[in-house]
Amino acid sequence: MSRSLNNGYSIPLIGLGIHKLVHASEIHQVVKLAIDAGYRHFDCAWIYGTEAAVAKAIHEKIKEGVIKREDVYITTKLWNNYHQRKDVVEKLRESLQEMKFCYVDLYLIHWPLGFKVNANSLPLNEGPSAYSDVDYVETWQGMEDCVYQGYTRSIGLANFNSEQITRILKNANIKPTVNHIEVHPRLNQKKIIEFCTQRNILVTGYCPLGINEMGGVPNFPEPTICDEKIDEIARKHRKTAAQVVLNYLISLGICVVTRCSNQFRIREHIDIFDFQLDSQDVEYLDSCNRNQRICAFSAFVDHKYYPFHVEF
Repeated sequence: MSRSLNNGYSIPLIGLGIHKLVHASEIHQVVKLAIDAGYRHFDCAWIYGTEAAVAKAIHEKIKEGVIKREDVYITTKLWNNYHQRKDVVEKLRESLQEMKFCYVDLYLIHWPLGFKVNANSLPLNEGPSAYSDVDYVETWQGMEDCVYQGYTRSIGLANFNSEQITRILKNANIKPTVNHIEVHPRLNQKKIIEFCTQRNILVTGYCPLGINEMGGVPNFPEPTICDEKIDEIARKHRKTAAQVVLNYLISLGICVVTRCSNQFRIREHIDIFDFQLDSQDVEYLDSCNRNQRICAFSAFVDHKYYPFHVEF
């Protein structure tokens, strides 16, 4: 199942995010398992360092005759050190060389804020001396160059707020197809989803289960899949809490990118289309919203293009 984009292409509803799996061999195996389970949407990024391992598994499945390249939707992202227009195409070309593909399906600006080219890729505790003041509108021009040169079919944004999206739309020759943002029941993002929908921009949601590597840290938001009421809803539908949450998020009109690494979870997360939540279920899941962000990127809150100072 898929959703249509504003440029005529379609994107599968469920994607597998490949982030921070430790070994390339593990990534390779996870992607092959996911393809066998029915996944056709793979979400990568230059900063993850996983592009080559993901692509290797896809190439092997193509060689086996299981899939064709056109069956698979591949996303990757431009990192913050390369926001100058002259750098954007070159970075995508490097990613394509890593993956041994001629094009990606979707290329995203990973964050609206930039770092200097010679700064660390994640300049924690370095302060404004590491920041670039390159305008993300200039970056968008480089993204458009990627389309014109045939290196990507679609371009989009990630972690952009409504005001930043509006600036892009006012200056764009090619409209963004996607805004890739954190979405889960504790942060259901209904306002920005509606904002994007009105402008024919699709939201893809990451961290849909409200889990990341900070889980268990004191005062860190508890994942909604640990909610006893959601577990009760899951038992009613003979599903798991994760399946209930993913089904709910899909009903908001978005796509979701989930992360998992074992065979059971891989199959679990894509098996969400054979049941429907009732109105009471949806009402409870709506009530879980606390505007609690787990990926706040707060080390860079003083950057002039930091996106989370406005309501949405």
